[in-house]
Amino acid sequence: MERAEDAGVYKLTDDIAIVQTLDFFTPIVDDPYAFGQIAAANALSDVYAMGGKPLTAMNIVCFPQKTLAMSILKDILVGGLDKMHEAGVILIGGHSVEDDELKYGLSVTGTIHPAKVVFNTGVRAGDWLILTKPLGTGIISTAIKGALVGEEAVTRITKSMSTLNRGASELMQATGVNACTDITGFGLLGHVAEMIEGSGVGMIIDSAAVPFFPEAKELAEMGILPGGLHRNREFRTGMVEVAQDVPQYLADILFDPQTSGGLLISVPKREATELLDRMHQAGVSEAAIIGEVVVKPKGRVIVR
Repeated sequence: MERAEDAGVYKLTDDIAIVQTLDFFTPIVDDPYAFGQIAAANALSDVYAMGGKPLTAMNIVCFPQKTLAMSILKDILVGGLDKMHEAGVILIGGHSVEDDELKYGLSVTGTIHPAKVVFNTGVRAGDWLILTKPLGTGIISTAIKGALVGEEAVTRITKSMSTLNRGASELMQATGVNACTDITGFGLLGHVAEMIEGSGVGMIIDSAAVPFFPEAKELAEMGILPGGLHRNREFRTGMVEVAQDVPQYLADILFDPQTSGGLLISVPKREATELLDRMHQAGVSEAAIIGEVVVKPKGRVIVR
């Protein structure tokens, strides 16, 4: 709890621990089925970030049954269920309440060996950082609400957000890594700051190497930014230093709150290139090395 890990881990025996998490939110795309898929992938991601294997899930539903057709709820639940089946997860129940605002998500339970838990702390000087999905979903989702983007952009981010982090997680476990987190509401730089807070090391982020959705650049330049982006920047202003030659749109994207974002993996330099190659071969095609862990400046993130 003190270090804001992605999920809770409880040791049952010397060989088995359970991993528990939950997440739910309001729709970020118009298609109910796609929303269900995204919400499920997002909830499962925290278990993958810890190196665990999700096994069971329970639905969390808030639904305005007086104003929305029950067919919408059905499509959401089917989308979530299909994503759970893809992950090898069994739905064992859930709970629903009537609410003026639609919300959906999952509570998830998985397992892991107690000695193999991957924390979001543990980064070491000399590690390289691998990000497995592009950034910009928060900016584009904000634009969707105002009908400011086309179907191509919606399709692109929906595919990314509904993609499980399962493959990347399995590959990092097989390689052996020092730390991992998934990039969600705090944005890339917010989660990076969490990883080094109180650790005695710093990070350098190569902004030019960070993958992002092309539409996010144009929208950020137009000033289409979610409120959470500004809060992320304000909260971490004391830890993050962005070089003057980094474009403003790119700095915005680095603070953009993500939904069902990729994993950020801190891996020894000698293993990083091989792990990245294996990810690309396995279909995690947009994974990229975006920075490194350094001895100095201690406790700070430098974006160059």
